[in-house]
Amino acid sequence: MTENWTGNAADVLPADAADALLVGRVQLPEGPTVVVLRDGRLHDLSATFPTMASLTETADPASAVRAADGPVIGSFDEVWANTAPDARDDALPWLLSPIDLQVVKASGVTFPVSMLERIIEERARGEAESADGIRATILDALGGDIRDLVPGSPEAARLKQVLIAAGLWSQYLEVGIGPDAEIFTKAPVLATVGAGSDVGVLAESKWNNPEPEVVLVVASNGAIVGATLGNDVNLRDIEGRSALLLGRAKDNNASASVGPFIRLFDDRFGLDDVRSETVTLSVDGDDGFRMEASSHMAQISRDPADLARQASGAHHAYPDGFVLYLGTMFAPTDDRDEPGHGFTHHVGDVVRIASPRLGALVNRVQHSEELAPWSFGIGALMANLAQRGLLGRTSA
Repeated sequence: MTENWTGNAADVLPADAADALLVGRVQLPEGPTVVVLRDGRLHDLSATFPTMASLTETADPASAVRAADGPVIGSFDEVWANTAPDARDDALPWLLSPIDLQVVKASGVTFPVSMLERIIEERARGEAESADGIRATILDALGGDIRDLVPGSPEAARLKQVLIAAGLWSQYLEVGIGPDAEIFTKAPVLATVGAGSDVGVLAESKWNNPEPEVVLVVASNGAIVGATLGNDVNLRDIEGRSALLLGRAKDNNASASVGPFIRLFDDRFGLDDVRSETVTLSVDGDDGFRMEASSHMAQISRDPADLARQASGAHHAYPDGFVLYLGTMFAPTDDRDEPGHGFTHHVGDVVRIASPRLGALVNRVQHSEELAPWSFGIGALMANLAQRGLLGRTSA
């Protein structure tokens, strides 16, 4: 790829950036800092919000941010230009993942297409060359389009019985059309990477792909306060060997990206906009390979608000809030290397996940084992905030 693989700063922002309330985090020499984007410049809000969690936990985050102010760190153009790992000057600001203390949750099998691909992974036992034949068998057994099937409905229950009788029932169909969603922990707190950074896949994986998703930002009281984009990097061969290997397939060094900014809900953007958003994906490789796809949130089988309710409530509380990947309909089947083996990442692939109202999340693929290890955890953040005199500060 070209040296400027991250692209231009203007192409990272939402189409209506001038009207969007965008908050994020920037690494300064003194430590990670909460920022808001105003007129192309990033303002330091750490005196009011020492963490992003303290911002999203306010009663009205949008109003709280509008009332807050702080010194200008620099233009977004300057910060974005310094974010790519190859050209980064650590003495200058660079963009981080926009979340910090929020728990990183994800929902799976929320689109019919991805549900079918999970079943294929399971039956292929991680062998990519078996996928095409299994896919044809399952589609024939389903006997029609299931995009309008409501999970947990009587129609879904009847389909379940038909599939059991045909010997095709799967744990993925259970969460795809049953009453309970698949909700899992994607990454530890503070382990996500942001736009302009490298994402990681295990070197041993021979069948993997990006998963472009909308990510909800949810406060501890269950209120959905904003949204961003995410890449739920997936190792299909490892998960396909056993669902009990989900952690190894999903949670590795730099295997979860979020960003570029959180767009807070206000009178210009809300949950209905999320429901109608279209997420596009492009993958560009050093080998000249290019792939494009799109994911339409209108085709999700479970409403985003329902997924947030299933993630938290009386059964599970998150005192610093959480973010929730909403799942993807994208499951690449085009061959890249060998016929019948489908798509898999190559080192150096540039992945661009974008939507009109949330901007673009751009990352480059590397092996997890070769990236800098995750070392800045909760203890390090608390120590840093205390040293800067920010610990204990909260918004009014």
